[in-house]
Amino acid sequence: MKKKLGILLGAVMLGMLALTGCGDDSGTASNKDIKILLVLNQMDSFRETLVAGARDTAESEGVQFDFKDAEGSIENQVDYLKAAKREGYDVILCSPVSAETVVELKASAGDIPIVFINSCPDEKQLKEGKYVYAGSDEYVAGQLQAEYVLDKLAGRQEIHVVLLKGEKAHSATDGRTKGVKQTLESSGKTINYVFEDYADWDQGLAKHLFETFLRTGSPVDCVICENDSMALGVIEACKEAKIDLSALPVLGVDATADGCAAIKNGEMAFTVYQSGVGQGEAAVNAAVRFAQGEPVDSLEGISEDGKYVWVPFEKVDSTNVSQYSN
Repeated sequence: MKKKLGILLGAVMLGMLALTGCGDDSGTASNKDIKILLVLNQMDSFRETLVAGARDTAESEGVQFDFKDAEGSIENQVDYLKAAKREGYDVILCSPVSAETVVELKASAGDIPIVFINSCPDEKQLKEGKYVYAGSDEYVAGQLQAEYVLDKLAGRQEIHVVLLKGEKAHSATDGRTKGVKQTLESSGKTINYVFEDYADWDQGLAKHLFETFLRTGSPVDCVICENDSMALGVIEACKEAKIDLSALPVLGVDATADGCAAIKNGEMAFTVYQSGVGQGEAAVNAAVRFAQGEPVDSLEGISEDGKYVWVPFEKVDSTNVSQYSN
């Protein structure tokens, strides 16, 4: 009887071990079964780093990662999201072509959770556990630029500002503009925006617009550009016009390789590091949690309301630019 009991207990223990083993394998298998699709609005140098960060993180997590570039077309983006629904993707990472299309994008994706990246939807379009934004707080980028200007020109009561903005419908443009203006205007100084226009993140257009401004002969104390490409366009125009860049601070955002090189050369005064790799990593980490049915409240950078995963901006100038460039 004891022998039979021992055999029976051994069988039970083996069964329990087998079940435990299956539980461990299922965790790995479930990750391998997760399918994530990133649908970009349009590729550029910064978004290349974001995609790379997302792809590398997905690979380390052992999940399937696919990528589509909408090439600036809302129609393409909608089609890609509809296809994701048909093809059984678990989570979509999406950088909207326009923030105004978010309702249509959500409808196209059906029940698939979406982690928005690069262009932030209106807060009312976000929902904890279903629709979140992974990125950097764009207001802070503008705030840091304005703080640099106020420190650099601390002795002046009146400051003449040229402000070149990004794409009109982009959330980064709105956030960075608000950060710049509210910080400058709360200083108590007289702030004159002697020229302000949308340069659409484009170096050539920024150069053209600044050349147009120069022909007016208006005074200018600083040029605030909402990305490095536009700042580099302004720098080109200044060089051709023989303007002393050491006396005219030109500011950008992103800390791209070219932007950092311009700071090292004494041509650009300041930029703000935006981690595309960090944003891609944060987006995939949130996506994996969604796919596993787990909460995101323990993710680094998660907001109290669970709608945002923030990746911090960092100040870059001549004192620390070597840390951000090769």
